[in-house]
Amino acid sequence: MQKQQTLGDSFTLTGKGLHTGLNLTVTFKPAKENYGYKIQRIDLPGKPIIEALAENVVDTQRGTVLANGEARCSTVEHALAALFALGIDNCHIEVNGPEVPILDGSAELYVEQIRKVGIVEQEAEKDFLLIDRKIEVHDEKTGSEITILPDDKFCVSATIAFPSKVLNNQTATLDSMDDFEREIAPARTFVFVREVEMLLMAGLIKGGDLDNAIVIYENQKTQEELDHLADRIGAPHHDATELGYLNTRPLVWENEPARHKLLDIIGDMALIGRPIKGRIVATRPGHTINNKFAREIRRTLNFKP
Repeated sequence: MQKQQTLGDSFTLTGKGLHTGLNLTVTFKPAKENYGYKIQRIDLPGKPIIEALAENVVDTQRGTVLANGEARCSTVEHALAALFALGIDNCHIEVNGPEVPILDGSAELYVEQIRKVGIVEQEAEKDFLLIDRKIEVHDEKTGSEITILPDDKFCVSATIAFPSKVLNNQTATLDSMDDFEREIAPARTFVFVREVEMLLMAGLIKGGDLDNAIVIYENQKTQEELDHLADRIGAPHHDATELGYLNTRPLVWENEPARHKLLDIIGDMALIGRPIKGRIVATRPGHTINNKFAREIRRTLNFKP
């Protein structure tokens, strides 16, 4: 039987919040057996703790947002993906603001720090969620669908599809969590220029730039329009006639966006609250259907809310 695991020591990361632009610090600490993942807002009165479970998700529009009453924490999925994929069962997370820093938009820095402090085996046995039947959730409006099937390990496949000249259909598969560090963790989040404009108008992504997201330019604008947008996100000017990726750092893989969606799925499945043995197949995944799916698994398998 496999044993539960926690961190060998604490580690801290500092960076910008994607939406607030605030300078934020997050600290990951070892936790006792059967603790799970909990996030503590140490900047708020009483230092409230938010349990990282699917039912505590209150928003999924631009990331996964957890809450306990008025205490909220956004952009938790990349950190949780790293913990979950590397087999960390118990971790206490402290953050001094309303979101976890976006860092480079991937899970790579979390993985590096986990490797640095090490992983410690605990006495209690892992309480695996053994999938014994097909469970699926679909959204007819978006065409999104997620299915989990019985398997002797946890593995994920994700297919994305966008009506885009630059980014169309892509698939990514992770057959073993042993490959997460190398094949999935470095995959960065991505956004379309059209979304950047809407998010800026909504007062969001104040901390967004080309260092923490792949920006996809697919519908040609005037040079003046594109230059104005680049100035707002602190990006170098780009020839408006050249469609493609605006990033100065090239894609790690051709299917990096699909790999990042797979990363997000793992982070959102961490909110089920137990390690999983099952195969997930997702089409057009996103945080909204990911959370519906995690809740459905907890409901179907009679988890206590």
